[in-house]
Amino acid sequence: MKYLIVAAKTGGHIFPAKAVSEQLIKTNNKIVLLGIGNEIEKNAYKDLNSKLYKLSIDGFRGQRIFKKFFVIYQIISCIIKVLKIIKKENVDVMIGFGGFICIPAGLAMFIKKLPIFIHEQNAVMGSANRFLSKIAKINFLAFPIKNINRSIISGNPVRRLFINNNFKEFDRTDNEIRIYVTGGSQGAQYLNEELPRVFNKLSCFIKIKHQCGKNNLNKVNNLYKKQGIDAETCEFYNDPSKQILWSDFVISRAGALTLSEIISLKRGSLMIPLPTSIDNHQLENAKSIQRMGMGILHEEGYGKEKLINSLQDLINNRLYIDWKNHNKNNHVNATNIIINKIESYFKNETF
Repeated sequence: MKYLIVAAKTGGHIFPAKAVSEQLIKTNNKIVLLGIGNEIEKNAYKDLNSKLYKLSIDGFRGQRIFKKFFVIYQIISCIIKVLKIIKKENVDVMIGFGGFICIPAGLAMFIKKLPIFIHEQNAVMGSANRFLSKIAKINFLAFPIKNINRSIISGNPVRRLFINNNFKEFDRTDNEIRIYVTGGSQGAQYLNEELPRVFNKLSCFIKIKHQCGKNNLNKVNNLYKKQGIDAETCEFYNDPSKQILWSDFVISRAGALTLSEIISLKRGSLMIPLPTSIDNHQLENAKSIQRMGMGILHEEGYGKEKLINSLQDLINNRLYIDWKNHNKNNHVNATNIIINKIESYFKNETF
């Protein structure tokens, strides 16, 4: 079969799309990719040797009324483009991973009476996926979401870096607590500025590795030096799996893919959600992970003292040991779950 794989804009959409694409190719399926053509997409997909088409379209939310009319025009224009792609490439089925371009792609598939499947990475369904969920054959969810029909909890497809069943724990010759801090590829101002001051208040020996994001290295280094903490700082780690495995636990924002990758390597997190995330989805992601027993939620508004106490309790109660011994690893199998359920659909099996 030939799959139209649709994802756009952020790594949270694109990396799961790539993971599924790799497995589809491996199982002798063909794929064609659809995105907006940004650098993240190009870099992620470059080794797939598959055609990448791009659409130019703006999001609908937050736009003024005249801009919304223009977006409607863009949607119609993009539907026509996707109809041509479907015909040219002989597409059989679509999997959408989020981003506004999924709407015209999904509508084009619906017009052609071809099946649509979607995957939602967050604990709150994005607007494009929510729209398409009503016509999708199966809605694959990383976390439980209420009132979504024809849904399956699949977990999040994670990159191959995080699916090594033979991964080796780092040898330990010390009693220090190892903490990996990551605010994503761009860094997170709150983590960069607050954590050096917080770590200085902990009553234990710690080692820190901190991914601080582009153009933040000198500032974060100086903050650690001012607090008398010897930390390894880096703008961006190319292989974050190594840093996660080195650590006892992670301090991070609450992006769905980041949390899924951490769990896949048997680590838990102290999660500090981005308060401005759309529909507050990071907060809901963090709540889901906390209910799972794989993390602790700290909101920025809780204050510095609460953060210090949460960290100290985590360490004193050795929660990170429980996290390392967990068996809640559904994200490792997410890619196979998605592909197997789609294949079952075409065999007229119930899901």
